[in-house]
Amino acid sequence: MSIFCYTGSTMATIKTQPTQQSVSDFLASIEPPAKREDSLVLLELFKRVTGEEPLLWSNNIIGFGVYHYKSERSKQEGDWMIVGFSPRKSNLTLYIMHGNQDNPALSKLGKYTTGMGCMYVSRLANIDMELLPELIKKSYDYTKGTAI
Repeated sequence: MSIFCYTGSTMATIKTQPTQQSVSDFLASIEPPAKREDSLVLLELFKRVTGEEPLLWSNNIIGFGVYHYKSERSKQEGDWMIVGFSPRKSNLTLYIMHGNQDNPALSKLGKYTTGMGCMYVSRLANIDMELLPELIKKSYDYTKGTAI
């Protein structure tokens, strides 16, 4: 399984890098207001579950924790967030699938879709917010344990 939520052609270099930009300023700019509110809920939830401070990656992904990886299939290696989320135009993208691919709890979560390493949710109201912290924690612990 890829560690990236990636849908394009072959990656030569990782374009997603941490920035020094303000997470608060980024979230304040999110529209519509309902997506901004969901993002603020996710921010507090991820902070509480991981104990990590948020870091803005490539101006649109909020990551928690950093680990170093080396791909088994290519010579690519670098740093990546342990878990995170991004308030995209069409959905909230949650980077929490590592360690949860076969988790039976996913069947109880609610309405979502998945891609390569990502979970897509249109609104937090569509998923079980009591179950989400468990999934975040499992992915955080799993990914942190795979760091080199």
